[in-house]
Amino acid sequence: MRPWTGSWRWIMLVLLAWGTLLFYIGGHLVRDSENPERSSRELSKILAKLERLKQQNEDLRRMAETLRLPEGPADGGRVHSLEEQLIKAKEQINSYRSLPADGPGQNHEELRRKVENGMKEVWYYVRSEVKKLAHVESGDLQKKADTLLQDLGEQQRSIMTDLHLLSMADGAGDWREKEAKDLSDLVQNRITYLQNPQDCSKARKLVCNINKGCGYGCQLHHVVYCFMIAYGTQRTLILESQNWRYSSGGWETVFKPVSESCSDRSGASTGHWSGEANDRDVQVVELPIVDSLHPRPPYLPLAIPEDLADRLHRLHGDPSVWWVSQFVKYLIRPQAWLDKEIRDTTAKLGFKHPIIGVHVRRTDKVGTEAAFHPIEEYMQHVEDYYQMLGRRTHVDKKRVYLATDDPSLLQEAKSKYPDYEFISDNSISWSAGLHNRYTENSLRGVILDIHFLSQTNFLVCTFSSQVCRVAYEIMQTLHPDASAHFHSLDDIYYFGGQNAHNQIAIYTHEPRGGDEIPLEPGDVIGVAGNHWDGYSKGINRKTGRTGLYPSYKVKEKIETVKYPTYPEADKLLNQ
Repeated sequence: MRPWTGSWRWIMLVLLAWGTLLFYIGGHLVRDSENPERSSRELSKILAKLERLKQQNEDLRRMAETLRLPEGPADGGRVHSLEEQLIKAKEQINSYRSLPADGPGQNHEELRRKVENGMKEVWYYVRSEVKKLAHVESGDLQKKADTLLQDLGEQQRSIMTDLHLLSMADGAGDWREKEAKDLSDLVQNRITYLQNPQDCSKARKLVCNINKGCGYGCQLHHVVYCFMIAYGTQRTLILESQNWRYSSGGWETVFKPVSESCSDRSGASTGHWSGEANDRDVQVVELPIVDSLHPRPPYLPLAIPEDLADRLHRLHGDPSVWWVSQFVKYLIRPQAWLDKEIRDTTAKLGFKHPIIGVHVRRTDKVGTEAAFHPIEEYMQHVEDYYQMLGRRTHVDKKRVYLATDDPSLLQEAKSKYPDYEFISDNSISWSAGLHNRYTENSLRGVILDIHFLSQTNFLVCTFSSQVCRVAYEIMQTLHPDASAHFHSLDDIYYFGGQNAHNQIAIYTHEPRGGDEIPLEPGDVIGVAGNHWDGYSKGINRKTGRTGLYPSYKVKEKIETVKYPTYPEADKLLNQ
């Protein structure tokens, strides 16, 4: 290998990274020609960063020439195209216009979030590739890799901070708060109306038994699935929870009843689920677990209501999880004793912000549903977020709420990270063990863990765990849009028993290796997961090929369903 070959690889990697970054920044900030220009401060910051990137590009080009970098079509074209991308980026940013008086438009919000997601994917890709090269190169290049990652990380955090400020400019934050509240109030009012019919004896009902053979998070999601079908078929949900494995007294000993006026499953006719059309004349329908559901109705996740779709796309980065969260919100309204327990534990632990939630699930997951992840892997993302947060606000102390079923982990974390304050209740960790899990004390513990995880600024966990996904869902009810307030070390968000999760290709992709698949704009991709290195894995439903593809070259395909709109409930809300 020639002495400059390793450096050439670094230079091309950095050039590629900056080129991709410029593409995202310049290609997706849009204009609204009908409104006067605002947000100049945030835009000026981004423009200044682009100038710095331009200078870095010039420095790297000179380095390439010094090292006699070959400028064939594959390499030289990429180097020289950066200048054109920079010019295009600046032109589009300078043409950006302000938000309308009633908040940003749907296209504006979707594209702004696309820039943010694309910036993350660029960072995942660069960090992954630099680490790969550092393992095979010399000691000097490993040091250069560390320095490069620090510099790139600083630039990435700076741009993400500016994008956050841009998202809050011109009163957009106030608009989001109001819109989120209005949408949630609308859905909660519809659910309340459905669950409290005027005459329970005549109401159409759907019966759901909570005692599915799994843990609390899984059982909660089972009830959510039942609730969504009840909502879609206009049936009052009857929740049967007697002799619940966590509490013999049932659901109502912990949470408020799902209905104040209708908990009796009796009716003129009763039958097992056989499809919405077939069950039309049956007053009381019993629902199986989602694994045995046939035929499958359209109301399963990740679909959202058609009548709310436009507003949700405008407001939220993941409308599907927002929709799930509204049923979770209704279900987990605490009884008075639980509400007091939460407040007392908050004071006892000294829980306050800023704080990042870390959930480490080990006992019954490792080796079966999930891989082992050391605490260092979680803490890397904790540190990344605190460095980002420090650009937005004062961080008096770096706090972590640690939830785990491994009682030894708290001491390990404190020993390895003495500059952090770890807040945790080891009694909950003990109660989460396999031999203690299905007890009332364990139920109290998992509810408290989920509550505190959901209250954090950011969540680092494994989405293979239902506990983590429930905490993430609850997060959506506490913020206008908390879709990006997490990092999962394994799975993307999913709902057990969901219909297919599809994406749509928005850019062409030519495979660079045998493990990648080609994409053409419009191709539907069944996504299997994000590898958090700039690539996702899935199947191209047109070609039938399965493999990797750049995550930024697709967008989510959100299915909409004609859910009932409950106009009577809406009238009551507007009175």
